[in-house]
Amino acid sequence: MSLLKTLALAVDVANLKRDAASRALGQAQQKYIAAENQLEQLETYASETETRWMSQAQTCALPELMRHHYQFMERLAQAIQMQQGILKEHVGWVEAAKKQLADAEIRVATLKQVCRQKQVEVDRLQSRREQKQIDEFAALRFGKSIDKQFGEGHP
Repeated sequence: MSLLKTLALAVDVANLKRDAASRALGQAQQKYIAAENQLEQLETYASETETRWMSQAQTCALPELMRHHYQFMERLAQAIQMQQGILKEHVGWVEAAKKQLADAEIRVATLKQVCRQKQVEVDRLQSRREQKQIDEFAALRFGKSIDKQFGEGHP
């Protein structure tokens, strides 16, 4: 297999890896958005629950109900903290996926540049070969014409 074919195959493989990295980034971003939405829902629910509790507590605030409410709000705060941690993990995954995609894009660009350089080199060598053949053919014809001139001029 020639070097250019090998490089073309390497470019194809690098393109496939880049496309996979792009899909992985998209998935990581979708998961981040889902985690962000879930956090927002938890925070909204906590705020709404606290608002409802405040209005109800003004009319009837039994100690047992207050204790349950505070326990529930504590668990809800823990869920929010857990979701914030999950969101931070997703940020890390998105950043890692972005880096992998950037690395894959650099790899593709580098391989394409090497292919272009090798193609220029091959074209230059081919041009030199062709020019050499033309020069040799011209020299051969010139030599034959000289032989004819001198061969015909002398008996």
